[in-house]
Amino acid sequence: MLNKIVSLSKNDDFKSLLAGKKISNKYFTVFFRKLINKGKNNLNISFVVKRKLGNAVKRNRIKRILKNIMKDATKKISLNFNYSYLVIAKESVLKDEYKNIKKTLFTDFKKIK
Repeated sequence: MLNKIVSLSKNDDFKSLLAGKKISNKYFTVFFRKLINKGKNNLNISFVVKRKLGNAVKRNRIKRILKNIMKDATKKISLNFNYSYLVIAKESVLKDEYKNIKKTLFTDFKKIK
């Protein structure tokens, strides 16, 4: 059972994830890789929103949307907790509906095995 969603904190973790595999769509790019010394009970995921997408309010809104979708994803689809994930948002997240974003994120995470 999932304990909690844990964000990545070390610069080395981010660099190693960027060297891993990736899946892209029109809303975001998802990098994933197995990291050593990560707990198997926690979902290790971080969300990155670049500054050029908007002011702090818009960037935090995107992060809240993505965190909410991931909470649903842990309940509804089987995620691989051995991987660590890095989700980088694109500008189209601000312009589209929540249900479309959720649907595409679910399909991307189902592809990761």
